Amino acid sequence: MNFPTVLTLTRIVLIAPVMILIFMDNLPAQIATITLFILASLTDKLDGYLARKNKQVTDLGAFLDPLADKMLVNLTFLALVVLNIVPLWMFGVILIRDFAVDGLRMIASGKGITIPANIYGKVKTTVQMITIISILLNQILHFEPLAIINTILLYIVIILTVLSGAIYLFKGRKILK
Repeated sequence: MNFPTVLTLTRIVLIAPVMILIFMDNLPAQIATITLFILASLTDKLDGYLARKNKQVTDLGAFLDPLADKMLVNLTFLALVVLNIVPLWMFGVILIRDFAVDGLRMIASGKGITIPANIYGKVKTTVQMITIISILLNQILHFEPLAIINTILLYIVIILTVLSGAIYLFKGRKILK
């Protein structure tokens, strides 16, 4: 157990209060939701940086980090679907991509092959987090131009989701044969 792994575990722990607070329709809860989501998102960037910088990359961290990211992002997107802020079909695209890539990784792992995260997946996750933060911010501000920007961001998320998934599957096609 090292500090980067503790940061990853902190991200997982922060998911529960985000999920509770996101459904509360009052300003303090909305501010707390966005604050905790931003904090959780920052741990994603910090844990990987510290693990590489301090040569503390571990199998546990490598397993937990993408799991924590997916839990944070996907559960928050699901909550936004339930709140009728994000269309269900968009969440479906995100979920299908994640299942396909994770399935590929499990097949590869069974063959002793590790498929590391690539820049496309990292960019996708970062844009997803930025989009969620922007959506949560607009729950506080109710600013129509930001709502339009959020719609554009959601479509960018879908494009990046499909693109990154296709790249993973294309690069892993030999594993699937």
